[in-house]
Amino acid sequence: MPAKSSPVPDDIAAMSFEEALAALEQIVSKLEAGEVSLEDSIEIYTRGSFLKHHCEQKLQSAKARIEKITLPDTGEPTGSEPFTAD
Repeated sequence: MPAKSSPVPDDIAAMSFEEALAALEQIVSKLEAGEVSLEDSIEIYTRGSFLKHHCEQKLQSAKARIEKITLPDTGEPTGSEPFTAD
């Protein structure tokens, strides 16, 4: 995982979750297939760590915005409240 003092590269920070996940999947495929040299493997593994961290941050951000619908005994929605993982 990238060190906390190391910022995520700008090109990764600009990616959507889907773009970052697709890039991470490509890296995993290359590493599993052994298609890259040892030096390149180290470089793309490091990039993969940044991509993973970026995806995790995007998921945390999305999770924080999720709201759950409040349903009283009547079954009619009365509003929403912030999501909390119980």
